[in-house]
Order: sequence, then C-alpha cells, then structure tokens
Amino acid sequence: MCGRGNNGGDGLVVARLLSERGLKPRVVLLADPSALKGDASANLKRFSSLGPLDVVTHESEWGRVKGALADTTLLIDAILGTGLSKPLEGFLLGIVRDLNSSFPRAQVVAVDLPTGISADTGELIGESVRADASVTFTAPKRAHVFPPACERAGEWVVKPIGTPPEALEEDSSLFLNLTGPEELRWISAPRPLDAHKGDFGHVLVLAGSVGKTGAAAMAAKAALRAGAGLVTVASAKSAVPVIASLGMEFMTEPLPETDAGTVSLRALDYGNMDKLVEGKSVLAIGPGLSTVPETAELARTVVNKYSLPMVIDADGLNAFAGCVKSLRSKDRVRVLTPHPGEMARLAEQSTAEIQSRRVEAAREFSQKYGVTLVLKGSRTLTASPDGQVWVNPTGNPGMATGGTGDVLTGLVAGLLAQSGARPVTDVVRAAVYLHGLAGDLAAREIGETSLIAGDVLEALPRAFRTIASGK
Repeated sequence: MCGRGNNGGDGLVVARLLSERGLKPRVVLLADPSALKGDASANLKRFSSLGPLDVVTHESEWGRVKGALADTTLLIDAILGTGLSKPLEGFLLGIVRDLNSSFPRAQVVAVDLPTGISADTGELIGESVRADASVTFTAPKRAHVFPPACERAGEWVVKPIGTPPEALEEDSSLFLNLTGPEELRWISAPRPLDAHKGDFGHVLVLAGSVGKTGAAAMAAKAALRAGAGLVTVASAKSAVPVIASLGMEFMTEPLPETDAGTVSLRALDYGNMDKLVEGKSVLAIGPGLSTVPETAELARTVVNKYSLPMVIDADGLNAFAGCVKSLRSKDRVRVLTPHPGEMARLAEQSTAEIQSRRVEAAREFSQKYGVTLVLKGSRTLTASPDGQVWVNPTGNPGMATGGTGDVLTGLVAGLLAQSGARPVTDVVRAAVYLHGLAGDLAAREIGETSLIAGDVLEALPRAFRTIASGK
C-alpha cells in the first residue's frame, strides 16, 4: 500500500526487492502516478514491469481492488511516513479503517511509522493503521516508544540509511535518548580478586517509621542487591526492631522519635547525624519517612546540610513541596525519583499537567534545579541537568504496586555507592533499566496481576545476569 511521497517510494522499493526474491507482491498506489516525484517516481518506473500495480485514487476504485486482496497474508503499509500532523480524513481514513478490519489473515509491517501516527508524540491524533511491526530509519521516533501510539507500531527495528552520526550529535534539538542493554555491560564487570566490602561503598538509608517499616527494608535490600558493600538503615527507635527483623545483611541505627513514631529533629542534636553520615558513600532518604511536620523539617535539614550524594524519594520529596527552591543541588549530586503525584507537588502543577508533558516537565525541572530527575511511570524518564533525557524501555503495568519505588531508590543508591567517576546520569539510568528488567523477568514467571515489590527485589540477580549475558 503506497502513498505518493517518500514513504510510498520506500514501499515500491520493498515490492521490487520482494519480486527479485521470487515473491509476487501486488502494489496498490493511492495516487495518480504523475503525482510522484524524485526517488518515488524513479522507483515506480523500476517496479512497473515486475508485478501488478493498481492505481486507486477514490473510493469506487478501492472497492474493486479490496475484494481482490482478501487472501493477503503480508501487508506493507507505505502510505504515509513521519510528516503527519493532523488526523486522517476522507478517502485515506476509509482506506485505513478497511486495512484494520478487512484483512484478518494479514500481518502488517509499517514503513517508518503506521499511517495515521504522528512521529512527534506518543498520543494518538486519530485513526491509524494497527501494525504488527515497523521498520524505522536512523533512530526511533517518540511514537515508537511512548504509549498509546507505540501499541499501534508493534515490534520495531531501526535500520541505518546513511545518516551521519555527527548530524544527530550536533542537532541540539535532539535531546531524547533510549537506554539500551548494550550500554550497561559495565554493571556486570568482574570484581578484582583482592576486593573487599569497603571497595563497594557504604549506603545510609534514612527511612521508615512505625507502620512503614517495609519501605526502609526494601530500599536497604535493593542497595545490597545492587552490590553495595555495606548498608545501614537509620530510622525511628520504635521502628528499628521491625526493620532489623526484615533483613540479616544490613545494619540499623535507632534515632530519636516523635510521638507519632517518626524520626525526630532531635536526631540532629549533639552531632549524632554528623557521626552517622561520616564515612558513608551515598544517602538514600525518604521511603516511609512520613509527612509529620517535624520529620519533614528533619529531611529538609539533612538534604541541605550534607554534601554526600543523595537519592531522594517519597516523603523526602514531599518535605520540599512548596519550598522546592531550597532543593537546588549547588553542584552536589542529588537524584530525585518522584512518581507523577510527587512531581506535581514539587513543580506546583497538577498531576494531569505533568502527565500531559512528561518529557518537557522532567527536563525543565532537572535543568532549573541542577538535579538528576527520575520521573517514574510508563516509560520512566531520567533527566540530566545538561538537558538530555533518557527513556527507559523496560518495566510493565504489574509494577504499579506499593514498594517498587522503594526498590528503585535502593538500587540507585547501591549503584551510585560504587560508581567512582562514572557520570551520574549513566548510573541512574542503568538502575532504572535494571529495575524495569527485574519487573519484566518476575512478570514472565508469575504474571503482572500478582506481582509485588518483593518479586522485583528477588529478580534483581537475574536482571544483572541478563545484562551480563547480552541475551
């Protein structure tokens, strides 16, 4: 199915190559042949003697041809490519609707993008071809990656067409990147034979409260699974025995508490927090910490007082709602991991506003405050202060359950603790990828509905092995 433009010209090339391989493709050209220009016109001439060509320019002609295509088993959609900016209408809309409903035996492969999809957004702008697969060129487009448009593109593959890499690298408007497993092999590099636990960092987890002990324990376990040499959980005195009972491998430190069973400001007295922070590689703060005003004040003080790298999540983020300016990193490593609701509170916008422009919202916030931002959700984003944004392709809807964010917090902290001079954004997006991959591996085994955060945690070793094996 070929249109009049470059996409249709590509379809004509496909038809010619199939014919040269002994197959019998049939081309339906949805335009007057005289309307084709340049390469498309040249490719029409090259194909015209090789197989049947139906010219269809209005509905009556399509009705005649459609019946002859009833037994089609492979349908190549080369009608429109990446330039669409408005919904289909009229003649083409009718064609697309028929392609989706009248060829039940056909597998559909789209050239570049399914017809009716806009390349520049993950949203659907109208009716479109539902493809089983797409072959795109040079680099994926937003519509290949972001739902719901990506669901229409099917499985996709990128093929080179000679675009020089420097042409992409020098284009400042191209700031959106896709994380791939081939970039993450460093996380599974062999350790030196003479290594000891001190070589792999010490993570301090300031988290948990009475009734919210699991969050602290999961973050601590994830940091250990990430390879951190040592992990200490600091929490409210009454919560520590429960947290300690949830894991044998991490250490605990009881802190003064409020009447509500949350960490008190008194934890800062007499230099106690100074001693606790001393010698630590990374601080993970927030999971299960609570929004009790005194504890929120403690969180703000700790984040602003100490210079060690920090991963800030959950109630650590909520503590800065309404006073986000004090969160500016000042050249310190600060990784924020909000879900859309927490992001909305930080940015003083509605959740709907954040969700409607996720990429832009994450990028703007990261640049404005000098932080590395992980905006969680479908296709989790990692935004860097330099304006680059990385899209994560792993993860599944089964991970929309309590505690999975705590696992991510610990995973980020654990990798940061042993990252050395590696760029922070590289470490963070590796953690995000591993987190989603662990969720995918767990879901394959037990399904999405029954998936819980503990399953993601237990699947982390398999995720590491998957990256190491390259499979």
